Amino acid sequence: MNLKITLLLPLISFSFSGHKVSAQSLAGITGKPDTSYSTNSAYLSSVKTNPGIVTVKQFSFPGVAEKRNITYCNVSGRSLKMDAFYPTSKSLKKRVAILIIHGGGWRSGNRSQHYPLAQKLADLGYVCFTPEYRLSTEALFPAAIYDMKAAIRWVKKNAAKYDVDTAKMVALGFSAGGEMAAFMGTTGNMPLFEGTNCTTGFTSNVNAVVDLDGTLSFVHPDGREGDDSKRTSAGTFWFGYSKNENRKLWEAASPLSYVSSKTPPTLFINSSVPWMHAGREDYIKVLNENNIYSEVQSFPDAPHSFVLFDPWFNPMVNYIDLFLKKVFNQ
Repeated sequence: MNLKITLLLPLISFSFSGHKVSAQSLAGITGKPDTSYSTNSAYLSSVKTNPGIVTVKQFSFPGVAEKRNITYCNVSGRSLKMDAFYPTSKSLKKRVAILIIHGGGWRSGNRSQHYPLAQKLADLGYVCFTPEYRLSTEALFPAAIYDMKAAIRWVKKNAAKYDVDTAKMVALGFSAGGEMAAFMGTTGNMPLFEGTNCTTGFTSNVNAVVDLDGTLSFVHPDGREGDDSKRTSAGTFWFGYSKNENRKLWEAASPLSYVSSKTPPTLFINSSVPWMHAGREDYIKVLNENNIYSEVQSFPDAPHSFVLFDPWFNPMVNYIDLFLKKVFNQ
């Protein structure tokens, strides 16, 4: 695909292949947090179809240490924070690092929603980081991508401090975070998406991806993102353009556009909602053509927010653990 860098810049207007694109909308940049997606709101929605679910609470493992509110990047005076969860025991080998990216439609959600997952994985021997990123209430695409790349680079810079193996970096994400995790995997070290903020002397590629119900394509026929008929969609807010106004930008933001021989092994864990994994089979086809390992695990009766609830939490953690042990020969 021949993409122009101008597609990714917040210009008032530009042309693509001679086609005039309408002005980019900044209406979604409110400067105020959007709290519409939370663990509680996800529970109230999910319990309607799955009445037996239980919200997974934070753990307190004696062998897991935590550091909260670490500044990993400063963008124009804005401090971006992350949290670290890591085993206190000594290890003969450097540990696998997992960057956990929260969901919420690139507009809502919070990194604290995945503290239980980070704590559980740390108890299994992984070093986990839960970064925040600029949501669409604050900045349009690709700001959040730049933030996650900066977070990966920060982890690599501080690898010795946390006993991390920089050749065993994992991008894991849920929903919008799953899409971003796959984007990290498919665009590692691509200058177009690196940004110029923070820890630029390190690489941003990852060595494995775990996509928890995150779309692989914004323009795939199986997807539903971009329907603005009832209200402005999450994607339209993030891009500042509807899909009809600037389809090329929506395509440029899709992990499926970049999957290649350089994409790392990928685990997909999916709910019963089919459009949440739009593009997955096309993505896997490319991986198969390049002999890159992938795995699909599904929970047939699970709602989209299954990652936050029992009975799916522990089986999900087990799938993640087994996958990472396999790809890293643990």
